[in-house]
Amino acid sequence: MSSAKDILETAKNNSTITKGGFTVFKSVAEVQSFCKEKGIKLIDFKVVDLAGRWHHLTITTEKFNEELMATGIGFDGSSYGFLSVEKSDMAFKPDLKAAFVDPFMEIPTLCFLTDIYTVGKEMKRYEGDPKYIAEKAEAYLLASGVADQCLLGPEFEFHILDHCSFSNEPHNFGVKLDNENAEWHTGDQNFNNGYKVGYKGGYHVDLPFDNNWALRNEMVMLLEEAGVPVKYHHPEVGGPGQVEIELSFGSTVQMANRTMILKYIIRNAAVRAGKTVTFMPKPFYKEAGNGMHVHMIMFKNNKPVFYDQKGYSSMSKIAHYAMGGILKHSPSVMGYTNPSTNSFKRLVPGYEAPVSICYATANRSAVIRIPGYAEAPNEKRFEFRPSDATSNPYLAYSALLMAAMDGINTKIDPVKEGFGPYDVNIFALPDEEKAKIKGLPANLDEVANELEADNDYLRAGGVFTEGIIRDQLKRIRKDAKEVSIVPTPYEFKLYYDL
Repeated sequence: MSSAKDILETAKNNSTITKGGFTVFKSVAEVQSFCKEKGIKLIDFKVVDLAGRWHHLTITTEKFNEELMATGIGFDGSSYGFLSVEKSDMAFKPDLKAAFVDPFMEIPTLCFLTDIYTVGKEMKRYEGDPKYIAEKAEAYLLASGVADQCLLGPEFEFHILDHCSFSNEPHNFGVKLDNENAEWHTGDQNFNNGYKVGYKGGYHVDLPFDNNWALRNEMVMLLEEAGVPVKYHHPEVGGPGQVEIELSFGSTVQMANRTMILKYIIRNAAVRAGKTVTFMPKPFYKEAGNGMHVHMIMFKNNKPVFYDQKGYSSMSKIAHYAMGGILKHSPSVMGYTNPSTNSFKRLVPGYEAPVSICYATANRSAVIRIPGYAEAPNEKRFEFRPSDATSNPYLAYSALLMAAMDGINTKIDPVKEGFGPYDVNIFALPDEEKAKIKGLPANLDEVANELEADNDYLRAGGVFTEGIIRDQLKRIRKDAKEVSIVPTPYEFKLYYDL
């Protein structure tokens, strides 16, 4: 198979690689004309770092020209976590195919997602640019001939809060979170309307309990205007302001772009409304956590690759191989899909959390769930449930695609591997049966060890580089070590008087 890097240039016009549902420009002249027509005064460049945070730099529209497109804008790559580059000088160029008008700026502003380059005698795409990795993953899929589209559909769970404060001083550490609709406010004597959401009682609650409905509607309208189509939104299980927005399907690069814009719009819309938002997997002890379940479906020549009426749950052999690959590599995939210490406060055995490395239909405790309601051939798909939105979406979605492709290429049969299907309550099984089902890593240190030992499938076709894997290992191990040595308030309850 040709490397993804080699065929990327010839695949540039393929819609699954290049188009992202945003404002698409073909030239600098088109950008200049658009800015003049729409009254755009500023152009903002969004650059993603290794962790998945945006950084930005702004110019006036007059400065946007052919020279900028040729030379790019220089920046310090070491500040972005790209540690594998010997020299920290790098440059970024705007991606003309991925632009949106910023809905929050008082001065009309056009935003571009960007591509990162190494500098020297010749500018080259940086192999560790998260966006470039996602492009190479899509090219790898195309080169395989298995499918020409892998569409992803993530579900974003998050909390809308009225207050968040935290302190990490040596003598004073703690967190306070609040939501006016939470159960603990039922006894408030002042300004209380009595409509509070009970513990784990928020799933699809209607007005007047759903006090974030208007804000979510605003978020969804802003997302649609920015080229991010939304499937639906609703209140989630968690009582203190947990909600969900689910996006319509898109390709790997497309969905990663949309994810970055979604988080930007949701956070800023909340701040503008006097609220705050967190995507942390487990902000509240004993309450439901925030996942980012990712649905996956493949097509070739517009025909569904995952459908077979005779297969288990109407899933084809290729679909089973894809699930087998993800299940086999799931402990190391989590180095990209669950890269925070907080991720493992959510993934706790015994609850609805997906910690069992197996698959089944409509089973939410399994790592992979086949939705029972998706019966039409072009809807037949599976869902990876452990992931969360602390991940860099370019890297997380690419890792899932590469694990699925390894399963397809090497024919990893999930049944023969002992991954199921388990159409039962896994936690109600006899102990000897439960012992046959492996569990996901319990913490970030274990994930780092798994990623270090199992990453060949990521490097296939030159998609992930050794450098970007090494940088990720360094980052998550650093986080794990720093968190492990910090005392917590609960430790004082357990040990202060001993």
